[in-house]
Amino acid sequence: MFRLDQEDISFPDPELYDPQDGLMAIGGDLKLERLWFAYQLGLFPWYNEGEEILWWCPDPRFILFPSEIKISKSMKKILRDEVFEFTENKCFEDVMRNCKITERKGQDGTWINEELIDSFVKLHQYGKAKSFEVWQNTELVGGFYGVQVGNIFCGESMFSTVSNASKAGFIHFTTKYQNEWELIDCQIHSEHLESLGAKMIPKQDYLNILKRQRS
Repeated sequence: MFRLDQEDISFPDPELYDPQDGLMAIGGDLKLERLWFAYQLGLFPWYNEGEEILWWCPDPRFILFPSEIKISKSMKKILRDEVFEFTENKCFEDVMRNCKITERKGQDGTWINEELIDSFVKLHQYGKAKSFEVWQNTELVGGFYGVQVGNIFCGESMFSTVSNASKAGFIHFTTKYQNEWELIDCQIHSEHLESLGAKMIPKQDYLNILKRQRS
């Protein structure tokens, strides 16, 4: 287990260090430089409130190629009928806070804490983190946020307060950026995203694609 130095933003090389559970390092902090560097390397923070920061690079990696997104007939109708309106980067922090408080089946509590919110808001102000909002009758009813690394969008979390809101938003923006996003990093498996076409690929395949963004 690698313990990070507070004064050094380096990480173990995910191509050389391959722990079975995907946990790459522990500790450090969430300052802007470290957080951005982690995503460029293929790592992301994921830990419970009150724990030390845990940094992950799972193998296999759960991803979605935009060209492979699955859109059901019912969702096509919802999008065609313009049930929702969509915006980008209009209220990043509000999206994060809704992701924090929205209850999810099978989950007790949330991994999104105030430290993460503060750090991701700064990353958003830096132009690297983005939010996508879903509205209905001027009310924010869904959305998701993540980090943009070149042509890879690293999705972090999504929320929905009305049926199909987050799914509609995800489909809308995945389709919109189909020719710009090489892949969407979904990180770890979820049945919701699998139903939309996400799948597992070897970690090395993901890292190879990520390296092209930095070259």
